[in-house]
Amino acid sequence: MFVNYKLKVADAEAAGLDTTAAFRQELNKYCNDLARPYLRDKALEDSLAKASYDHMLEAVTVSHIMIPSGQSPADLDNAYSTLDSLRNAIISGKTTFEDAAQQYSVDRASKVRGGLMGVVVPGRFPWTFEDMAYNTPVGQISPVVNSGFGLHLIRVEKREPAKGEVHAAHILKLTRDMPEDKVAAVKESIDSIYKVVTAPGADFAEVATRESQDPGSARKGGDLGWFTSGTMVQPFDSISFAMADGEISEPFKTSFGYHIIKRYEHRGIAPFEDMREQILKQMERDQRGTMPEQRRLQQLAKEFKAELFPSSIDAYAAEANDKLPAYTIQGKTTPVAKIAAELKASGMAPADSAEFAETLRQMAELKMYDDVLETARQRLLAENADYRNLTNEYRDGILMFEISNRNVWERASKDTEGLEKFFQDHRGNYKFDTPKYKAFVVFASSDSLANEAKNYAESLGTPDPATFAEKMRERFGRDIKVERVIAAKGENAITDYLGFGAARPASNNSRWNNYFAVAGKVIDAPEEAIDVKGAVTNDYQTELERQWLEKIRNKYKVKINRKVLKEVK
Repeated sequence: MFVNYKLKVADAEAAGLDTTAAFRQELNKYCNDLARPYLRDKALEDSLAKASYDHMLEAVTVSHIMIPSGQSPADLDNAYSTLDSLRNAIISGKTTFEDAAQQYSVDRASKVRGGLMGVVVPGRFPWTFEDMAYNTPVGQISPVVNSGFGLHLIRVEKREPAKGEVHAAHILKLTRDMPEDKVAAVKESIDSIYKVVTAPGADFAEVATRESQDPGSARKGGDLGWFTSGTMVQPFDSISFAMADGEISEPFKTSFGYHIIKRYEHRGIAPFEDMREQILKQMERDQRGTMPEQRRLQQLAKEFKAELFPSSIDAYAAEANDKLPAYTIQGKTTPVAKIAAELKASGMAPADSAEFAETLRQMAELKMYDDVLETARQRLLAENADYRNLTNEYRDGILMFEISNRNVWERASKDTEGLEKFFQDHRGNYKFDTPKYKAFVVFASSDSLANEAKNYAESLGTPDPATFAEKMRERFGRDIKVERVIAAKGENAITDYLGFGAARPASNNSRWNNYFAVAGKVIDAPEEAIDVKGAVTNDYQTELERQWLEKIRNKYKVKINRKVLKEVK
């Protein structure tokens, strides 16, 4: 099997498949993905994972002021200055945090409470925001922090040990945007439900399924699963964590409506090693996922003596001197002219000279770091056997798939004449267990159109399987559809009616309720390849592969090192 595998790879190389742009693009993607674990700062990744876990052990309540970061670098600089000035004004006593939040913050939910957000739930906020909140002392105001959604000042209100998680269910009766007179009726309803669920022998889950207006949990008996403190709306959150296991709360109101909670159980935060994989997966979904790679990239740039020359890039933008360097890596220089030519070829070069210089600088920096990564990957390929073996396996696998598709799978699907000849030469191998009805079934959007289509089909004579459907569509467009069918009795209601005398089936689609058969007949055995297309195609592919392997075994010399093979065995 391995010899056959390597023979196919050799044939793919002989066909030049390893030189195509599509192959190189696919292989590069695999190689880049495979290299990622090797090109990460493992120490930073471990540090971020441990910091993320440590945050889970503590509940931090914060207030914040948020302003937009703007659309341009200049907007961002102005926003930083504005928020930094506001921070100084609060610290100096010229204004209060609460007044500033109400006046400047764009977070509508918290500004009405003087900026109070509540508990920062680890993993629910951008990492820069979460990390700043956990690293700011109680009562102090953080420096300006950019979350990616805006700029923030964070004040830490209190810190306490995390309460772990609770597993609870609830019953909800909605009151949001409801008139007061109707709210009173909902209160009476929830009070009645409370009496039901607290009665001896009551089934909370059954009542929740029937009565709760929270569609997400109602179908699960009101079950909300496990959740941490700060996840739920207040006072739902504080009540659920204050209850005892097995306890049912009295009805209470939140911004959604009236709730009754049943708390099932509680637990502390699992050990770090048990949480590690979950934390790493969570890190991959936010900015922490790229931080170990960025750190390693900076280390590699320093190791390879990568240097960018902004002054040369600016000078080139002004005078187009082809000798000016953009950057060097391990003593190898890339000229600005090369990057400028790529930029112009892409059609993305700004006409304004200042903008052109800025775009050129950005592109040069990106290209430099791309070259740093490629240099690192080439070194990895030379020095790391595991990585080299994996990339070689991917390379050979891609080539084998492409050459097999060309010589076997795709050829079998397109070579209708060869498929038919193979069937005729081996038709004794293909049988039916029971007779089948074979026909073209033409569906029409109306009775009158069905009659017209039937007359036209009859005028064509014996239908050519290759062209019949196309001719019908050319004449009638989307008002008809043609299906080629072959089915035994009991397999299809329509063919049972058309071929085996069953009652006409009721239609679930009024558009295609009118249909008739063309060239319909019951056959006891397959007549052509298409009657058993799946089985014939599989067998034809097997034969094509056999012929191909015979050819390439004669074409390429195979030598097996028996001594090594014996050691492996």
